[in-house]
Amino acid sequence: MTEVLFGSFAAVLLWRANAFRRAGKTVAVLYPIAYVWDWYTLEVGVFSIPLRTGVELLGIPLEEHIFIVVVPSLVIGIHELVHGSPDDRTE
Repeated sequence: MTEVLFGSFAAVLLWRANAFRRAGKTVAVLYPIAYVWDWYTLEVGVFSIPLRTGVELLGIPLEEHIFIVVVPSLVIGIHELVHGSPDDRTE
């Protein structure tokens, strides 16, 4: 549920900052790295996820895939909203 809430918040920020394309590029680059990191840490037992849906996709829980997309999107949405696009800057 929290992933839906924060994902919705990220979507609103990205829409407001007109940064969906930029966020998409960043998420696409970060996704494979984050996927391998999550898979490895779950595989070796660094952390466990006791509350989960039980749905796994490519070796990691579905919630982790959503998390991998939501977190960078939220960060980028906040960054873009605060700093604006390069075209908007008057520095």
